Amino acid sequence: QVQLVEFGGGWVQAGGSLRLACAASGLTFDTYTMGWFRQAPGREREFVAAISWSGFSVRYADSVKGRFTISRDDAKNTLYLQMNSLKPEDTAVYYCAADRQPASVHTTPGPYEYWGQGTQVTVAS
Repeated sequence: QVQLVEFGGGWVQAGGSLRLACAASGLTFDTYTMGWFRQAPGREREFVAAISWSGFSVRYADSVKGRFTISRDDAKNTLYLQMNSLKPEDTAVYYCAADRQPASVHTTPGPYEYWGQGTQVTVAS
């Protein structure tokens, strides 16, 4: 049974930092492209960042470029999202997701096969 469990969400003031982690089990982690998505109340789920199975290819949403960094530790089956210079508009539930299509790094939710339960990030102004 595949499980993705996010950690590290919380409350932070604007300009602050948080580091999210996603612990994966039940899958061969180093064969999956991994992604972070977020969903704010009343809005659709949106792409944040993704990293290929090899770690060589990464993609970011324009809104987080230069502020967020995605990384992975295959030895620990864990995905990370370092979030710096946080803004109130970053407030959302953040989800990690796994995509077993190594040829592409997708920026839409559809191709991702497995999802975590989400972790809340709240950025106060």
